[in-house]
Amino acid sequence: MRNLSILFFIFFFYWSFSQESAPKNPRVGLVLSGGGAKGLAHVGVLKTLDSLGVRVDYVAGTSMGAVVGGLYASGYTGKQIDSIISATNFDLLISDDVPRKSKTFYERKNAEKYALSLPFNNFKIQLPSSISRGQNAFNLLSKLTLNVSAIEDFSKLPIPFYCIATNMQTGQEIILDRGNLAQAIAASSALPTLYQPVRLDNKVLMDGGIVNNYPVRGLESKDLDIIIGVDVKDELLDIKDLESLSNILMQINNFRGVKDMAGKVDLTDVYIKPDVSDYSIVSFKDGIKIIQKGQMAALAHVEALKKIAKAQNFIKRQASTSNFDEIKINNISIPGLKKYTSSYVKGKLRFRSGETISFDDFSNGVNNLVATNNFDSFLYKFLPTDQGYNFSAKVEEAKNTTFIKFGVHYDQLYKSGALINLTKKQFLLKNDVLSLDLILGDNTRYNFDYYIDKGFYWSVGFNSKYLGFNNLTDPAGLINEDVYPEIDKIQMNFREFTHQFFVETLIKKDLAIKIGVELKDLQITTNDNAFLTFFDTPEYKFEDRGFYSLFGSLKVDTIDNKFFPTSGFLFEGDFKLYVASSDLKSDFNEFSIVKSQISKAFKIANKFSMSIGVEGGFKVGNSDSKALHFGLGGYGVNYFNNYSTFYGYDYFSLNGNSFVKIASTIDYEFINKHHFNFSANFANIGDDIFLNNEWIDSPSYGGYSVGYGLETIFGPVELKYNWSSESNNSVFFVNVGYNF
Repeated sequence: MRNLSILFFIFFFYWSFSQESAPKNPRVGLVLSGGGAKGLAHVGVLKTLDSLGVRVDYVAGTSMGAVVGGLYASGYTGKQIDSIISATNFDLLISDDVPRKSKTFYERKNAEKYALSLPFNNFKIQLPSSISRGQNAFNLLSKLTLNVSAIEDFSKLPIPFYCIATNMQTGQEIILDRGNLAQAIAASSALPTLYQPVRLDNKVLMDGGIVNNYPVRGLESKDLDIIIGVDVKDELLDIKDLESLSNILMQINNFRGVKDMAGKVDLTDVYIKPDVSDYSIVSFKDGIKIIQKGQMAALAHVEALKKIAKAQNFIKRQASTSNFDEIKINNISIPGLKKYTSSYVKGKLRFRSGETISFDDFSNGVNNLVATNNFDSFLYKFLPTDQGYNFSAKVEEAKNTTFIKFGVHYDQLYKSGALINLTKKQFLLKNDVLSLDLILGDNTRYNFDYYIDKGFYWSVGFNSKYLGFNNLTDPAGLINEDVYPEIDKIQMNFREFTHQFFVETLIKKDLAIKIGVELKDLQITTNDNAFLTFFDTPEYKFEDRGFYSLFGSLKVDTIDNKFFPTSGFLFEGDFKLYVASSDLKSDFNEFSIVKSQISKAFKIANKFSMSIGVEGGFKVGNSDSKALHFGLGGYGVNYFNNYSTFYGYDYFSLNGNSFVKIASTIDYEFINKHHFNFSANFANIGDDIFLNNEWIDSPSYGGYSVGYGLETIFGPVELKYNWSSESNNSVFFVNVGYNF
């Protein structure tokens, strides 16, 4: 009888415990910890919960847990989030790398010149507060949460949600359960040093993991029966691992994390701990493996999860999350502007009230505004209306208006050069920028720009630059071969001052029109004894005068990468009418220079891309100056005057007053940012080839190149071997760093 009583007591206790741990239709809370890329394991757990039919009634998250949890709360399934992760370029998401097509032509020029930019105030260089603003990540979050953009109370989301951020002024924990979901997630996941702080409600917020990496306690008041927790934080390191500075710093941070977890595991009914110790907080490239680790960890608790699912009798259905490829912007509101005008901001955004645009174009516009570096923060939200959305943005104008920028470069034409730039924004007007480049090295140069940016309206600019070469090999075919047949090449001294005043405007995002006036002062002399033997003078001047011209240009540019293009189209047409000369001793006849180029880049296979282009130009009118003729040869990007690249020939080997060239390159990116490429080009060049129909004859000149290229933060590093069957000439060309 006694044994029967004991058995009855055990059965009753077990039955009572089972009923308490899995009540009928239990309400389930889910807490997701922070951990950077390790937090991708949360996705694997969610996929398992969905497949088993576990209904989640409340989600709490920190950092990456806030990202994954916020998307889940807004209606996405684990499988959908997995697809989003697979399609995301995390290199672009983490960096401030703004796609080239998102920038204006002026900003592209800056981005493809300077390797480093630092704020410069009170004669002190400052270091930036973070590696990235996080704008690309915020743009993606805004798109993904557009379906719930009307919901300001996060308890009204498809699954109620809150996340944690850290008040960087007080060190206090901030619970974010109201407002704009994308902004809240961005604040919770603003990892120190990687992303800059997010300003919300007059608070400076950063990663919630600083104060609470496992926000389970907030779920205690949410009327929940069961709490499932996923923890991806690091454990304390072994003594054998404490040999590097980075690991010691990580261990110091882990002390706080371990202490913070004391008692929290006891509040968790199903505690899931994925084994992600082999990965770091930035191991996003291993996303698939990390997600699988989350699935494996969840399956270790499959019996408990099945029991919950059976009690709930719930089938997870894919929520309707519309594909917001296009959005209609009804109204644009950007309050609080002080330094910059509304037209300037809207001109950079490149969309107007009443327009329907793709979200990609919208993101490009936002990135274009951010690329100006005139704004420290640009947070926005969409408010749904009957048809479309009202767009509201909160901007924080940059306090730093002065910058020091640096660059380095080497090639066989300009030789070695170090670039120091001083940029001052708001020099005289709210929308202006003053920039001075000083290039020190083998060929000293300067470039001065003053630009008043009017956005959608006509912008105004002034440019002045100097270029000087000593011992430059005959740069323009200045020697008359019929008069001096015994002289092949001579060394020139080349000096050029160019001053331009212009206005330009942007039409339909990638089409720019520019018109202006120019003064070009040219001086080309020689001290080459081989040539001076014909003259009784210590120096001979081929050119020493100024040219006054009117010019205009039309440019369309959607190329994605200037140096290693994989997509896009380029058209550039230039016209100059030379109306006068500073040399009053000789008659001057007006003449014109017309030139254009068209190129197209496209993918031809995985990691293979191709670009093909046609370039040509001609002179109209008689002129005794050969210094402005066209020249082909060598490899470079920022040639001066009317010279351009031609593989297989040395710099300026080919010249004439007209030319036509076709070129093509096949590029293979065999490893990320590492390229092999093969190029071929063919041309006809000479005097008046368009008048005597020589331009349509078989090409007189041809050349080829094979090369290796590497993309670095200092610009491209390129090594090219060139040859030509016509000239039996072969040469290596080396290019290091951005061209300037």
